[in-house]
Amino acid sequence: MNKADIGSFIKSKKRCHLVGIGGVSMSPLAEVLHNSGAPITGSDVADGSATRDLRELGINIKIGHFADNITGAEYIIRTAAAREDNAEIKAARELDIPVFERAEAWGYIMKGYKNAICVSGVHGKTTTTSMISHILLSAGVDPTIMIGGTLPALESGCHVGKGDTIVLESCEYYNSFHNFHPTTAIILNIDADHLDFFKDLDALKQSFCKFASLVPENGQIICNGDDLNTMQALAPLGRELLTFGFGELSQTTGKPTRVRGINAVMSGRNPSMDVFFDGKFTCTVKLIIPGRHNLMNALAAVAVCLNIGIPVGDIESGLLSYTGVCRRFEYKGSFNGADVFDDYAHHPCELEALLDAVATIDEYKRVLLAFQPHTYTRTKALFSDFAQQLKRADIVFLADIYAARESNTVGITSDDLAAAVTGARAISGFAELKNEIAAIAQDGDIILTVGAGDIFKVGEDLVR
Repeated sequence: MNKADIGSFIKSKKRCHLVGIGGVSMSPLAEVLHNSGAPITGSDVADGSATRDLRELGINIKIGHFADNITGAEYIIRTAAAREDNAEIKAARELDIPVFERAEAWGYIMKGYKNAICVSGVHGKTTTTSMISHILLSAGVDPTIMIGGTLPALESGCHVGKGDTIVLESCEYYNSFHNFHPTTAIILNIDADHLDFFKDLDALKQSFCKFASLVPENGQIICNGDDLNTMQALAPLGRELLTFGFGELSQTTGKPTRVRGINAVMSGRNPSMDVFFDGKFTCTVKLIIPGRHNLMNALAAVAVCLNIGIPVGDIESGLLSYTGVCRRFEYKGSFNGADVFDDYAHHPCELEALLDAVATIDEYKRVLLAFQPHTYTRTKALFSDFAQQLKRADIVFLADIYAARESNTVGITSDDLAAAVTGARAISGFAELKNEIAAIAQDGDIILTVGAGDIFKVGEDLVR
């Protein structure tokens, strides 16, 4: 079945079954399809708030994946977690029922929006997508939103709006974002990652170049002019770029950075900067979340919103009231006088940005870092960079590597990483890890639980 055929299935209002319907990008997809009048059913491994909300709309949802669940379906849309050995996918293959990826469905749906804003980059996608969404909601645009995290303003990671704008976090893994049809593509940065799929950094650059090429001539490519990899990746396009950054001139092109942050002040939890657009003062951005990386994310959000005509006052107020997104330096509470924060950082550059942000907050005397490496291939490929950043914390604990989609074919463990960081300890089991932290935590400490797996449970157990 040709991938392009998903449009004909959606337009024809044929019955669709969604495998993993409760997922962060699947549940809003279900709502969009349901609102269009298409008959849909769904299934998921567990019940939750998303599945309950969808049931209230009249959608029939089964818990557990069984072949009988797809009865009557004319096509299937699956979450990325539903592999070929899934009972429903296997049944669909046997019955010759077309199976599509969620990214293909979103790609077709976004064609119906005047503004299709796709936020990409190896780091910062969730935060920047959230910032843009928060500004648009504050400005009364009522966009449709799909974020890989929970935005407090929505108490969700998704929103099906009535406006003509859609904002999506756009992932490069498995070239997923090549299914999209952006009118505005944002490239925040490009770094070596997902090397279990991409051959090397050059292959990753080529993937981002292909993504940017999907923007029509009357659309806009917005990119980080300070990031050499990004500018090198986009050079073959020969397109006019809307650059953002702190530098006066963009990398490779030597052209003036169009949306530029200057006079940056890193005052703890409240960084700020002045923003100039094409050399003219435009606004002052003030944040209530720390870190130079968040100022960079805010610059990208400003560039996007200026490009689609959002008033400057709404941009300033939207960013000032933005409190962050779940698992991005998320305050969990306190334990024995120590503050406990959780962060999703799972790449050395993200660890660096996190520790840089913490270093600007003077009130903390010690950094206690509990890090859970994410995937064996990433840990192996970026081993020395991980070790370099982990050495910056005062006390380091390493949880077992979170396997995610992998098995340990590269022969690496958290013990190896601990051996490369003086004083670090690898601890197997969250209960013991929690007890070790509890035994030494004191007033003036900051406790960081860090990683893209389930390390957040340690911090939650501490403050409980």
